[in-house]
Amino acid sequence: MRVLSFYKTALPDSVGGVEQVISQLSRGANKLGVEVDILTTSTHAVPPQKIDGYMLHRAKLDIHIASTSFSMAAVSMFASLSKKADLIHYHFPWPFMDMVHFLTRVKKPTLLTYHSDIIRQKNLLRVYRPLKSAFLNNVNHIVATSPNYFATSDVLTKFKEKVSVIPIGLDKNSYLTPSSERLEYWRTLVGDRFFLFVGVLRYYKGLHILMEAAQGTDYPIVIIGAGPIELELKAQASRLGLNNVHFLGRLPEEDKVALLALCYSVVFPSHLRSEAFGVSLLEGAMYGKPMISSEIGTGTTFINIADETGLVVPPGDPLALRNAMYRLWNNPQLAAEMGKKAEARYWQNFTADQMVQSYVDLYKSLVK
Repeated sequence: MRVLSFYKTALPDSVGGVEQVISQLSRGANKLGVEVDILTTSTHAVPPQKIDGYMLHRAKLDIHIASTSFSMAAVSMFASLSKKADLIHYHFPWPFMDMVHFLTRVKKPTLLTYHSDIIRQKNLLRVYRPLKSAFLNNVNHIVATSPNYFATSDVLTKFKEKVSVIPIGLDKNSYLTPSSERLEYWRTLVGDRFFLFVGVLRYYKGLHILMEAAQGTDYPIVIIGAGPIELELKAQASRLGLNNVHFLGRLPEEDKVALLALCYSVVFPSHLRSEAFGVSLLEGAMYGKPMISSEIGTGTTFINIADETGLVVPPGDPLALRNAMYRLWNNPQLAAEMGKKAEARYWQNFTADQMVQSYVDLYKSLVK
């Protein structure tokens, strides 16, 4: 069986939750005998590249408008690759993808993983809505990444007869083991008792709320990641006099894992539904860390069960977030117990093997 996976960005060019899921799924499916091609866009035309058993194809990006990339080359490349595929696997949202689907008149079985509702571009959404509805109606099957998101998405409930839930999974064995030297380096720099955030610095991550919550405290807070609001957040931290917040930027994988291993707790203050799952929150569970997240009706509270694997606070509430940090910081035994339960929940529900097998079974049911 051959599957064509289509999304606007991919590893290693872009590091994000969706990109990581596509990579883990493609790598795992290949091990189960599925040939996978990934088609994405890139600022430069690059020859096809084999990565971890799957083929990565990059179409040159022409223009980027309102978080949507457009590429004329992608249309012809998709048409060519889809002819060789037994199934097309789309990753939503990406409005250009909907256009390509209809322009190329796809005749193959189609599966769509619904990663997120479109939240921010409300004016453009009014224009896009007819195309989106036609596209979602046309694909054969839709996958939601958590039961929480399925239950709270107005869009998904309209197509509930063809929606199933496959939670995102991670392969811990694919993560680098940090050397003792890197662990000691970071232990010397930031200690081994700190709150950790990992992710792209975007508007919906709630980091401005974390800055407010940190005011008047001395808990060390380490932030890994770069992104469009990085300068804004640093300015806010400076304005609030936050000497306990460390912005480390984007780090190599070994350093990220070292900090995951060292941290006391993972804090994930995303406050909008644009945060549909929270892969880096799941990484915290995978490394046995108690978590703090917000209740936004998405996968974050499927990963983090309130008062079991961590603490869950109302979104956009700096005081509630500060109190949650205080509670964990001053109750090491509680934090340790929650961390153990978080790791147990990861092994029970969120391994890559479980995710991959579920998708491959679904592929087989759609390709008849």
